[in-house]
Amino acid sequence: MSTPFPFTAVVGQDDLRLALLLNAVSPAVGGVLVRGEKGTAKSTAVRALSALMPEVDVVPECRFSCDPASPDPVCPDGPHAPGTAGQSRPARMVELPVGASEDRLVGALDIERALSEGVKAFEPGLLAAAHRGILYVDEVNLLHDHLVDLLLDAAAMGASYVEREGVSVRHAARFLLVGTMNPEEGELRPQLLDRFGLTVEVAASREPDQRVEVVRRRLAYDADPDGFAARWADEEADVRARIIAARELLPSVRLGDGALRQIAATCAAFEVDGMRADIVMARTATALAAWAGRTDVLAEDVRQAALLALPHRRRRNPFDAPGLDEDKLDETLEEFSGDDDPDPDPDQGPDGPDGGGGGGGQPEPDEGPQGDDTGAPPEAGENGQPQPSGAGEQSAVRAAEPFRTKVLSVPGIGEGAAGRRSRARTEHGRTTGSRRPRGALTKLHLAATVQAAAPHQRARGRSGPGLVVRRDDLRQATREGREGNLVLFVVDASGSMAARQRMSAVKGAVLSLLLDAYQRRDKVGLVTFRGSGADVALPPTSSVEAAAARLESLPTGGRTPLAAGLLRAHDVLRVERLRDPARRPLVVLVTDGRATGGPEPVALAGRAARLFAAEGVASVVVDCEAGPVRLGLAGQLAGELGGTAVTLDELRADSIAGLVRDVQGTSRRAA
Repeated sequence: MSTPFPFTAVVGQDDLRLALLLNAVSPAVGGVLVRGEKGTAKSTAVRALSALMPEVDVVPECRFSCDPASPDPVCPDGPHAPGTAGQSRPARMVELPVGASEDRLVGALDIERALSEGVKAFEPGLLAAAHRGILYVDEVNLLHDHLVDLLLDAAAMGASYVEREGVSVRHAARFLLVGTMNPEEGELRPQLLDRFGLTVEVAASREPDQRVEVVRRRLAYDADPDGFAARWADEEADVRARIIAARELLPSVRLGDGALRQIAATCAAFEVDGMRADIVMARTATALAAWAGRTDVLAEDVRQAALLALPHRRRRNPFDAPGLDEDKLDETLEEFSGDDDPDPDPDQGPDGPDGGGGGGGQPEPDEGPQGDDTGAPPEAGENGQPQPSGAGEQSAVRAAEPFRTKVLSVPGIGEGAAGRRSRARTEHGRTTGSRRPRGALTKLHLAATVQAAAPHQRARGRSGPGLVVRRDDLRQATREGREGNLVLFVVDASGSMAARQRMSAVKGAVLSLLLDAYQRRDKVGLVTFRGSGADVALPPTSSVEAAAARLESLPTGGRTPLAAGLLRAHDVLRVERLRDPARRPLVVLVTDGRATGGPEPVALAGRAARLFAAEGVASVVVDCEAGPVRLGLAGQLAGELGGTAVTLDELRADSIAGLVRDVQGTSRRAA
């Protein structure tokens, strides 16, 4: 095993190192989520922490790392006699790969042996290996939702449960959970963000001297890992000893009523949901005091705890910027700094420390153009010079409130990544049938298995009440759930769409669809066309936040090269099909249907649209045509695409009560 980079040799990243150390002192804090751009020492710091963790005593040959002083009474390898002589080993750091299966995470029950031999054979998973150590999930935002749910449930309960057709196993699973992610690759759901105790934003330093030191240390480590680690051995030993001392001091730390009131007031002032934030802040402040060698929690501990525990709990949707208003935090702590007021006014309520709050970060009402600026001239005409959208238009986009959209789905049954949009064959969902297993059996269809085995009981010499089951009888359950799709937005940014009010409405609609894509776990891409060509404003990604940022700064004006936009979108799908063939695409074309520029622009656009129809690509045209006289060009274009057209008004989920619109047409991979 290679020598890890020393934790104390990491340059900068003070918040990251502090958050990791606090969890090492008090695992009850609830883990750390590290967010940041690539190349910022996220993984290096996490792997380095494992070398600082104190050793653990375990029951010899127990696969579940039971503590000999208090063994798990229901350990699958037990029962262990109390007082069993233990052996010491380093705390483990277990890495969970993004592509891991459910059985790899929680463990696998051998259903075949359970049915045929009556033996409860259980192979432990990564949760068992991480017990009393560190479980590290790199790119946690790319982990399948059901795996994240299992992971966080185990972290919250301190135990893992495996259920397979009436056979169940439970074992202890208490670990320090650390996740890292690059926000450019997509966000975690708010419910999952809340389950991480602390979060840290990391970025590369812009100070040349610090960057030089980072490179110098990395090169020295690469040249001689053991020698480099030896030079930092004393610092590592000091930190390890400090962790042990803080753990021993932790039960003696007093969290007074004054500090508790500051914690409660801070959570109320920042309008965080639920009570988990209060609990995490209390545990973090206590760990901070122990780390500092104190037995009393001070206001500075509460402030630092708020900076680590609250920013990710204030996000209401993926377009909200993370962070915390430190001036507001200081004002709240100052207001509740006195310890001589044990009985605060019960009528003051949570609004008291906020002082009205001014709307909790909502845009100022006078930002950007309003709906009554009908006298404003358009930014660029169809034949005018292309002009970037002005600051006023961007403010209007920020002020646009996303709305709930109709469900646009790809027809047929896919087999793509788990999500919430289109029907698909998945490992999780309702059971629709059975088949013979291909490889290891994972989801048993019990009724089909019994039906397959029943006719052969006499030939197999069955004499007792049990059923004689053989490998050939086993049937795998086939299940149907939902998949995430690639939603490729193709947006007309030409002069015909550039009128301020109209483009604001278009961007508001696309933002709404982006929010829907985030909730349904889609990948998204953005192609825009105007002037003389088309651009890939955003290659397919899981980050709807990045798509919204590109949309906000979208320049408009010029002619309408509709064919160029469609052909560029076709190229994007061709490349993405090679990268991710199981993820079915849905093209959302936002246009008024006009085509100008070049010879025969309408005919050329029609030929480009028919490429999508020939390949069975699901599509929908969002018709942005306005005015009393409508040409219906978007509807004609939808026919060429083999899809359907909806107006901006029809896109709203409440425009036709209860109606769910499936995209018309067939998918190339539809079942």
